[in-house]
Amino acid sequence: MMKGTYMGRWRDGTGTLRVPGGADVPLEIAASYRARSRGLLGRDGLTGAILLTPASGVHTFRMRFAIDVAYLDRRMTVLTVTTLRPGRLGLPRAFSRHVLEAEAGAMEGWGLRRGVRVAVDPGPSSAPPPSVR
Repeated sequence: MMKGTYMGRWRDGTGTLRVPGGADVPLEIAASYRARSRGLLGRDGLTGAILLTPASGVHTFRMRFAIDVAYLDRRMTVLTVTTLRPGRLGLPRAFSRHVLEAEAGAMEGWGLRRGVRVAVDPGPSSAPPPSVR
């Protein structure tokens, strides 16, 4: 497992997306149904990225800007990256477990492409509380 990769149960919150090669990207984590449904709707932009988990497909209906979409498998390896303009449907991808969204063009700048394995360091609000024995 890649250092920093969180493999536990996700919670809504913030964190850092780590892309091999040095890119550390501010990250929002949307793990609840409510947070995933809201996603980027109603926003004019995004600093960093948002991780939808679990998710295998997205849409850009009622969105105000184009986005890059990266479909990730269970090991956080990028299956494919695509750009969607507002009003489009991104079909579900086989083996996709998570979806990363960012403003169009951002992922290329971070070096995010097919086959790259990313890591997520969840912030304190995203990781589950430690178990007490």
